[in-house]
Amino acid sequence: MPSVSRPPRVAVVEAVARALAEDLTPLGDLTSSLLPDDLRATARFVARQPGVVAGRDCAAETFRQVDDEVALEWAVDDGDAVEAGAVLATATGPLPSILTAERTALNFLGHLSGIATNTRAFVDAAAAAGPSRIWDTRKTTPGLRALEKAAVRAGGGANHRGNLSDWILLKDNHIALFGIAEAVARARTTWPARTVHVECDRLDQVREALAVGADALLLDNMTPDEVRACVSAAEAAPRRPLLEVSGGVTLDSVGSYAATGVDCISIGGLTNAAPVLDIGLDIEPG
Repeated sequence: MPSVSRPPRVAVVEAVARALAEDLTPLGDLTSSLLPDDLRATARFVARQPGVVAGRDCAAETFRQVDDEVALEWAVDDGDAVEAGAVLATATGPLPSILTAERTALNFLGHLSGIATNTRAFVDAAAAAGPSRIWDTRKTTPGLRALEKAAVRAGGGANHRGNLSDWILLKDNHIALFGIAEAVARARTTWPARTVHVECDRLDQVREALAVGADALLLDNMTPDEVRACVSAAEAAPRRPLLEVSGGVTLDSVGSYAATGVDCISIGGLTNAAPVLDIGLDIEPG
């Protein structure tokens, strides 16, 4: 797997600081304080099941913030597929510090690797049927969006808009107020340089959005056959917009949607329904 772009450094530092404060406020690690300060250990992060790695930066930052005397050596990078039993990284240093950082580092690694693993499954299932890209959504854990979107990239997926400032997405509740034509016109007037993306759940809405020159269409909760009809309409338009499918797509159905000719398939479950990848920390004192 080629290297993937990493999450922003500031997002990693802030997320780890919040997580450690949650774990250590107000008195620190009471149990580890019972151990001699000079006790040292070697600890290995080990995958208990197959998956795709993500969250390296967060695990490393956890040890750095707890104790920069802990040295972490990685055997894998974000985006790498691993088998059960694979050693992901080895930490050496003071045992009390390793134990203090253990759960926070594992929480980040397991959660983000779970997202990457889930994403890779959807990417592989779609690739077997067509060239559609797998997109994430804004259905992310509050405060962890940049990290979770980086995990999607590690799994081979692509990022939808990062937040509400990225581009205009006219969804059903906006369209109910203005209608498609007026909503697009307002968007063009107010934000003339921004992408205008229109949600459609019927073919007649697709035709209206095509007529007013929308840049992208979100085909929401349609069957594959309905999506094919929309793709045909878009292909016949003077300018074909980007076509996105969203709504209830599963591993069983993603191939059917990829085969319709759409450009991308967005799946909230990449981030909000990904199982944690089981990763353990095996410690050898001494």
